[in-house]
Amino acid sequence: MIPDAVTVTFGPLLPWPAVVALGVLAALIAALVLVRRARGGWWRAAALALLVLALANPSIVAERRDPRADVVVVAVDRTASQEIGERPARTEAAVAALDEKLARIPGLQVERVVVSNQGLAGAEEGTRLLAAVREALVDVPEHRLAGVIAITDGQVHDVEAALASDRVPGPFHVLLTGDRGEQDRRLRIVRAPSFGMVDKTVTVTLEVVDPAAAPGSAAAVLMGIDGAEAVPLSVPVNQEHAVEVPIEHGGQTILEFAAEPGSRELALDNNRAVIAVNGVRDRLRVLLVSGEPHAGERTWRDILKSDPSVDLVHFTILRPPEKQDGTPIRELSLIAFPIRELFELKLADFDLIIFDRYRRRGVLPRMYMQNIAEYVRNGGALLEASGPTFASRLSLARTPIGEVLPAQPTGGVIEQGFRPRITELGGRHPVTAGLAGAGEDGGEPTWGRWFRQIEARDVRGNVVMSGDASRPLLVLDRVGDGRVAHLLSDHLWLWSRGYEGGGPQAELLRRTAHWLMREPDLEENDLRAFARGDQLEIDRRMLEGSLAPVRVTGPDGTGRDVELAEIAPGHGTATVQVDRPGLYRLSDGVRTALVAVGALNPVELSDVAATEARLQPLSQATGGGMQWLAEDGVPALRRVAGDRAAAGRGWFGLRANGDYVVTGVLTVPALPAALALVLLLGALMTAWRREGD
Repeated sequence: MIPDAVTVTFGPLLPWPAVVALGVLAALIAALVLVRRARGGWWRAAALALLVLALANPSIVAERRDPRADVVVVAVDRTASQEIGERPARTEAAVAALDEKLARIPGLQVERVVVSNQGLAGAEEGTRLLAAVREALVDVPEHRLAGVIAITDGQVHDVEAALASDRVPGPFHVLLTGDRGEQDRRLRIVRAPSFGMVDKTVTVTLEVVDPAAAPGSAAAVLMGIDGAEAVPLSVPVNQEHAVEVPIEHGGQTILEFAAEPGSRELALDNNRAVIAVNGVRDRLRVLLVSGEPHAGERTWRDILKSDPSVDLVHFTILRPPEKQDGTPIRELSLIAFPIRELFELKLADFDLIIFDRYRRRGVLPRMYMQNIAEYVRNGGALLEASGPTFASRLSLARTPIGEVLPAQPTGGVIEQGFRPRITELGGRHPVTAGLAGAGEDGGEPTWGRWFRQIEARDVRGNVVMSGDASRPLLVLDRVGDGRVAHLLSDHLWLWSRGYEGGGPQAELLRRTAHWLMREPDLEENDLRAFARGDQLEIDRRMLEGSLAPVRVTGPDGTGRDVELAEIAPGHGTATVQVDRPGLYRLSDGVRTALVAVGALNPVELSDVAATEARLQPLSQATGGGMQWLAEDGVPALRRVAGDRAAAGRGWFGLRANGDYVVTGVLTVPALPAALALVLLLGALMTAWRREGD
């Protein structure tokens, strides 16, 4: 075996302290002999040295070494910002040139890393180039790393984390694919709330960033709300600008902002921004007016009071004008009915007004009845629960409120047992669809009977429940901008008492009240979509007609048709896999909807101008170099020692570490015992002979 390296090692026969002590003693004796110039002194010193060396037991070690190649990492950025302009072509050319140059350098192992941020999570995280490099080096010892060469536009978003870590790969060289001095207009959302109160405004702060714009200039920005026609705004450039946005309904409100193109543009995707604001109601204000005490009055109160989101104001008219019992006024403890405050000054503050078995008694003047009718037409909500008096001459139908009610009395009252049923239309309406105990496929309901129903005529709107002989029992209607529900019976309380098993009175009243107050989940003709990770869940409800395919248009403008699966009459759903974040538009030709998926304003596209500022601290800290491909092309590569500069003008250095693996070892005693004995005796005999001369 021809050794690659030879070394000498020691295996002392005595502990090292003893060997050292003997060596010191031998040195002193030899020095004394030599100082006295005794005959044979040098041979005596040689004998002592041989004795000490024999005790140290030297060995010759010959190693067979296998050199190990140094590792160079080539990190190629193929994220979304790298698709701009000439960057893809420059990237490919640089990769090919590096492959050729690295192939000519012996002793190198090339690790290729491709950085991509495709998918929903990747766009939000941005370009994680340093994380990909560290992952590639997880099994590579630091003393084998020759260097890292990154081909990127410089928009890397994990540099700070890399600098803060204990292990920074280097030398870190950078080849920039963009053009020096690039400029791009972009729209930045500075602050935006996640929630907003319904019927109030939220403040969105945005900024149009444009390095090429003149100081004091303004940019046109279009603002769209829930897909409606965009409103133009004038926004000062390079300044934060606050915009007040109204929240008009509960649930998600989608806000779109789009800035006009600037004088210098790299990409238009970052000129747009999307915000999703969830509209919530502060508290629902409900006014319940009971005409007279009756068995079902507490049912309404208990159900409404059990909802923590409802502020209930309840009045029962216990002492109407015609009641004369001789009780002195000073002895009455009843609260005066604040008619003017409720029905004139504060009427618009209520989200829902409920009349429970109310009849005309001279308490509410006709003017206030007209106010309630106008309140409904202007967007208010009214629920009328009719008792026998609705069929009499004291009926609310004979007031201005009758103009907005969906049913008029015939004068007849049915007083016999019947089980309320869900109509065919009610099976499609979210207020009554799927109520527990309704019976399947037109079967007999399992809930208890009612014993009173008011006959009605001139019914308009949607009859979702029927009573005796299929007569209308619960009617829902839209009047102007408002909504009205009409329950033609006062026996709902039988369900709450559990008569004949009871029924879903709480769920029915909750759904009815929330439909009246425009709860998005209870819209009867609606197209909605929900983002669940990388899936888009489509939900379509309709009262009439068949379900049509839904056209789904992605953020890039490409669309596809999706067939819905009917899970109930008039109710279809579908699930779509998506792989791109942004705003999706859905339409079935009748209804449209918007849904935000993933990162609405991805970090990757927030700034696409090529820059050396992000990676320069890392490159300098590791002794690496940085070069623009458009100006200087691919630099020369050379091997450098670990203590030398790793970059210069027109070249990048790769460290030569000289790492190896020992594949064989041969150990030979440098002073075998027999040889040591012969040499020692020879030295002593020669010294004795010299003394005798």
